[in-house]
Amino acid sequence: MATIDRVAVIGTGRMGGAMVGTLRSAGYDVMVYNRSTGKAEAVAEATGATVAATPAEAARSARIVLSSLADDRAVIDTHTGLDGTITGLGSDSVLVETSTIDPQTLHSIEPAVSAQGATLLDGPVSGSVPLVEQGKLTFMVGGNAETLETVRPVLDSLSAKIFHVGDLGAGATIKLAVNAIVISTNVALAEALVLAERSGVDRQTAYEVFAGSAAASPFVAYKQAAFVSPENAPVAFSAELVLKDLGLILSLGRSVGVPMEQGEANLAVTEQAVQAGYGDKDMSAVASYLRERATG
Repeated sequence: MATIDRVAVIGTGRMGGAMVGTLRSAGYDVMVYNRSTGKAEAVAEATGATVAATPAEAARSARIVLSSLADDRAVIDTHTGLDGTITGLGSDSVLVETSTIDPQTLHSIEPAVSAQGATLLDGPVSGSVPLVEQGKLTFMVGGNAETLETVRPVLDSLSAKIFHVGDLGAGATIKLAVNAIVISTNVALAEALVLAERSGVDRQTAYEVFAGSAAASPFVAYKQAAFVSPENAPVAFSAELVLKDLGLILSLGRSVGVPMEQGEANLAVTEQAVQAGYGDKDMSAVASYLRERATG
């Protein structure tokens, strides 16, 4: 593959939009597409990217296409629809799907990608918007190892670590496994923090103890502001998206015969929080929901 100087980004939500900015800072020419045109235009104005009218137009503009979409339905519709991403792929194009989706969705669209002579990699990421902006994401890539090497310069500009975890679908699988841990940690933090508060310990003090104890982790560290001052918490990962991911995690568990009792418990409390009006809040708002429910 020739030197990469242009990248297409499909989906300019929080993560996709941040990726565009980091790619532009790394010197790449970027063409973007988003189903809500206004979001794409705002990102383009802020970063100097170019807006495509269709996913196919974006894909035709670059050999490397990064996709960051909300869910499986969005991935299928955007890539396989009329003027979809796949119709714009060339014979040496690579589509890197970074969305958190069912591994089977990747296998369902791969034949159409291959029919174009292109290659599909699944490359979901771990990390928040600030880590995107710092170029410190972790990529978990499934698919052809040689193809990964061709796109590595682009991924390197966004990441601190890149893991090749296996064949197509392995990236999506390990991302769901990682999110199972993250979501469990989030719920455990919420419960522990509200427990400490209701028992008379200052919220800030309690969280500092968590962050300095055996329970500490990168997640605990970077979610401190959100848990301690929920009224000011930006939405890094909404409760509604947590609910979506839990559905995928539990479905995968059922498909391979793995009991996911912790996941089921996380699903129950997250559903309750969403029903109570916290769906569009950051995942840390589970603590606010539990605080609201607490008595005594």
